[in-house]
Amino acid sequence: MQVSTEAIKALREQTSAGIMECKRALQETGGDLAAASSMLRERGYAIAKKKENRSVREGLVECYIHTGGRIGALVEVNCESDFAARTPAFKELAHDLAMQVVAACPRYVSAEDVPEGEEFADEDCLLLQPFIKDPGKTVEDVVTGTVAKVRENIKVRRFVRFALGLDGQDE
Repeated sequence: MQVSTEAIKALREQTSAGIMECKRALQETGGDLAAASSMLRERGYAIAKKKENRSVREGLVECYIHTGGRIGALVEVNCESDFAARTPAFKELAHDLAMQVVAACPRYVSAEDVPEGEEFADEDCLLLQPFIKDPGKTVEDVVTGTVAKVRENIKVRRFVRFALGLDGQDE
């Protein structure tokens, strides 16, 4: 099946997948944009699942200081190689995660980090929060999408949030 360039472009803008991946997905779904988007999302999750046990020893520490300099965050994001850590997609993810920490004030990285017996809401865990740039996705969905892009395992190791005059958690 022949797929239009406009359809490929639209799918690519929607999913950030590669051009050939978008073309194949549209061909396999008969040009159905929604089905192709869903297919690419599922493939991204499959790629992330395959890579989740790989060792992550490289990465970067990203900071974000909110306008006015009264609130800021440091986030450590790890990946498998320094090559992946230098990609624009990885750097953007790290920056977005630091902004997320400043904006949403999580207490833990994931549900696994919550002390046993302590009750928590999804908003307390960074990876379970709605993503500030697209509330239709969770932060974990965004990380998974980046894993599919850079083709390496990515883990958010830790973060710290600072607020002038506060301990960062009392807002």
